[in-house]
Amino acid sequence: MDEGSKVYVGLDVHKDSIAIAHAAPGRDPARLLGEITHDVNRLIKKLQPLGDPDDVHIVYEAGPTGYGLQRKLRGLGYACEIIAPSLIPRRAGDRVKTDRRDCLRLAELSRAGELKAIWIPDPADEAIRELSRAREDAVNARTRARHQLRGFLLRHDIRYPGKTAWTKTFGRWLATLSFEAPGSQIAFTEYCLAVQACDARVDRLSMSLLQAIQGWRFESVVRALCTLRGIDAVSAIGLVAEIGDIARFDHPRKLMGYLGLVPSERSSGERVSRGPITKSGNAHARRLLTEAAWCYRFKPRVGYQAQRRQEDLPESTRAIAWKAQLRLTDRYAKLQARGVTINKVCVAVARELAGFVWAVACNASNIYVKPVPAAT
Repeated sequence: MDEGSKVYVGLDVHKDSIAIAHAAPGRDPARLLGEITHDVNRLIKKLQPLGDPDDVHIVYEAGPTGYGLQRKLRGLGYACEIIAPSLIPRRAGDRVKTDRRDCLRLAELSRAGELKAIWIPDPADEAIRELSRAREDAVNARTRARHQLRGFLLRHDIRYPGKTAWTKTFGRWLATLSFEAPGSQIAFTEYCLAVQACDARVDRLSMSLLQAIQGWRFESVVRALCTLRGIDAVSAIGLVAEIGDIARFDHPRKLMGYLGLVPSERSSGERVSRGPITKSGNAHARRLLTEAAWCYRFKPRVGYQAQRRQEDLPESTRAIAWKAQLRLTDRYAKLQARGVTINKVCVAVARELAGFVWAVACNASNIYVKPVPAAT
């Protein structure tokens, strides 16, 4: 069927309800079809009078309900897209937001072609993402448990005499501590047990994550990304799981924009005004890149662990990784010498690192990448 004769449906999806609106071809305002409970069978009954599945184009905003509804609708033959909420156009002065208004607005914007759909992962890709996020949650829980233990020690004016905490030496030092009050001793022991449980949980999830990528369609991309400084296997899995098919971006600047690492801008005429980064897109991947950017404060080198990760990889991938080290360490040093704040330095380096991530991923996917010139 011709695109100009499709019926465009906007859904406002919640855990318990779905508001439905449709916009017919032309310029007439969208019409509300009603609000139903979150039930696919009832939704299909509402959609059937609009025409065959091939004649209906459905959109709804990304949210906590995941991709289940989209997959069910696609399985029934409907064209269904999930829209990035941050990229939905907003009218100036529009201060009223309801479920019915939202679905009407989505239907009209879909008809006008003003919406940007997100990338939908396959169930296998989503499973890797869920495992990666579970490990991230476990790391955050471990950090909280460690802070609670350190806070308890600080309240009792106990300070670790060594330099680095959370090592084996630190654990042996904790075992030497004792408190006179039984309540304090029990509390201290519980804090220690909580940290140990969190450590074990992180280790289990890390091992499961490394095992889960065996045979994954992006396994070669993950192994190639490990050649970049600051990106180990866990970080590489997290990046690929969050971004998905990195090679779908036809230019590295699009990946930088997708990750929200580009500066905002409000320019008019000859006046150019740039502000903070947009922070749009995937926050998990953006955090992984900014953390990796810290490693470029050191001079460029290929250590023992990096050599082992690069052993079975092609020369072209290793050349891109070495070029990244030379460029980003120099970039880090120059920005720091100019007096730029350390957070801005890391963001700037992370933005360029995203370009090298794109190059390595495309190279691993056998997509043509401009050859890297020899380092001088």
